[in-house]
Amino acid sequence: MATDDSKAQSTRIIHNRRHRDAFGSPYSPIYNTTTYQFPDTESQLDVIEARKPGYLYTRWGTNPTIQELEQGLAALEQAEAGLAFASGMAAISATVLAHGQQGVVCIGDIYGGTQELLANHCRPLGIPVTFLLQANAEDIEASLTRPGMLLFCETPANPTLAIVNLREIAGIAHKKEALLAVDNTFASPINQRPLALGADLVLHSATKYLGGHSDLTAGALMASAPLCEPVAAWRKNLGQLLSPETAALLSRSLRTLPVRIRQHNENAMAVARAMDGYPGVATVLYPGLPSFPGHQLAQEQMSGFGGMMTIEITGGRNVAAAVADNLQIFLLATSLGGVESLVSQPSATSHHAIGREEREKRGISDGMLRLSIGLEDPEDLIADLRQATDRATTHDDPSR
Repeated sequence: MATDDSKAQSTRIIHNRRHRDAFGSPYSPIYNTTTYQFPDTESQLDVIEARKPGYLYTRWGTNPTIQELEQGLAALEQAEAGLAFASGMAAISATVLAHGQQGVVCIGDIYGGTQELLANHCRPLGIPVTFLLQANAEDIEASLTRPGMLLFCETPANPTLAIVNLREIAGIAHKKEALLAVDNTFASPINQRPLALGADLVLHSATKYLGGHSDLTAGALMASAPLCEPVAAWRKNLGQLLSPETAALLSRSLRTLPVRIRQHNENAMAVARAMDGYPGVATVLYPGLPSFPGHQLAQEQMSGFGGMMTIEITGGRNVAAAVADNLQIFLLATSLGGVESLVSQPSATSHHAIGREEREKRGISDGMLRLSIGLEDPEDLIADLRQATDRATTHDDPSR
C-alpha cells in the first residue's frame, strides 16, 4: 500500500481511508461479515486465485474493516503493507515462523513473552535462537552464520529502555543477507521510524500506544508487500486475525495517536526530571535524560523519547513493591501505553517467567519499577510518586 509522503503524518493518519461510505460518513462501518456471496463460481475463483480484488473469508484477512485498518497501519510507518493481528505476540510469532526458519539472533533486552517464545517454543521446533546481551557488531556478525536469518531487537527495550543503533545493525544484517525486525512498541511510529533507519520489518503490540485506551488487544506488522505475504499465510492458518470490531476500535485510536504521543512525551520528561536524584530513587532510566547511557543515540534516531521509564528503588524488591502499593494515581497493572498511568514490577510481571539469574544478566533488578506515564497532569503524577517513595523508604523518619 503506497503512502502519500507529501502530507504531514497527522494529516495522513486521519485522512488515510480506503472506504468511501455511500451515506457520507467519514468513518467506515464495521463489517462483521465472515463470508461473502459471489454471483458465480468463476467470480469466486477470480478472487481466490488473486486475479481480481474481492472479499472471500474474514479469517483470511479479506474483510473491509480489517483491510482499512491495515492501510492505516502501513501509513504509520510509511510501509508498503501492513498486517493486523489478534495480539502483539501473534504478530511476533507469525513473523518468526515466516522469516526465522534459518535462525533468529535476538539483541539486548526484549519483552519477556518474546523471550519465552524464542527460548521455550522456537528452539524445540528446531529454529536456532541466539541471545546477545548487547549489540556488539562483532558478536552480531559472528552470530549471523547463514543467509536468510532474522535479526530481532526492541528499541527502546523493555524494561531497561536501552537504545539499539538501528542504522548500524541494519547494515550488518544486510551484509550477512539477513532481515532486521524491530519491535517499535515503546517508541511508537510517532517517535521512531525503523524502516527509514534500515529495518525490514516493524512490529507493534497495538494493545499499547496504537490502541491507547486499554480497551483492545491487537498486534501489527508493517513491511514491504513481499515480506508481509508469507507472514499473512501463517496468520491465516494459525487463526491469528483480530475481529472486525477490534479493528474498528483500533482505527479510531490511530486518529488521535500523534496528539496522544506528544503529551505522553511531555509528561514523561517532566516526571523523569523530577524523580532523577530524588531520595530513595537509585536510578531513573529514561532516554530523554542526559544521564541516560543511550541519550545521544536516542536523540539521533528518535523524534521524541516516549512515555515509558523505569526507576530503581533503593532497598530492593520489597521496598519497590511497597512504593507500587502506596501509589494512589498510578494503577498497579500490567500493560502500558494507555491514557492512565500504570506501574509494574518487571521481576513480578513482564519478566517474571525468564528467571532471576537471566534477569540479573540483563541488568533487570528486583528493585525496578516500570512506569507507563499517562495523560494525567504531570504534577499530580510527580506528587504521587514522591509520596509513595517517601512512605516506603523513609516511613521511620519523622522529618519527612
